[in-house]
Amino acid sequence: MGKSSKDTFEEKLARIVDQGADVTADEWMKVIEEEYGKVPLIFRRMGERPEVLISHLLYKGTVAETSPLDPKYVELISMAVGAALKCPHCTGYHMQAALKMGASREEILEVILLSGMISNSSVLANAYRIVDEKLERCIPCEVKGMGGRPGAGKKVPVKKTEGKRG
Repeated sequence: MGKSSKDTFEEKLARIVDQGADVTADEWMKVIEEEYGKVPLIFRRMGERPEVLISHLLYKGTVAETSPLDPKYVELISMAVGAALKCPHCTGYHMQAALKMGASREEILEVILLSGMISNSSVLANAYRIVDEKLERCIPCEVKGMGGRPGAGKKVPVKKTEGKRG
């Protein structure tokens, strides 16, 4: 019977305490470089403060390792989020990870298509809500007394022109 993720997590914590933050951060950065060919910029910057890098990687690793999802799908979802957030570095990094975990070209392209569709829908949904909210009280409409708009029923003083009587 294998170890539970809790045992593994506690072992990681004990090892960090034993070897210290600086050594742990350096060790983890080397593992990332070996696995992915390079260390992402955000990890390099976090590595300047080892406790920040370690806490981030512990969180990230724990979420991924305890997920009921297949690791390939975790990477495909991460790639989709990176694409939707328009982060080329995240998209590329997670695409490489997904490929290493067995994702096909077709799966990668499908995930990009889906993330684009959802991202587009999000833009539209947010913009339409803003339009609806702002048009609820259309100040130019109220001033000009345009029909069919909120405030259209308000009486607006109209200048009378000379010579015309109503």
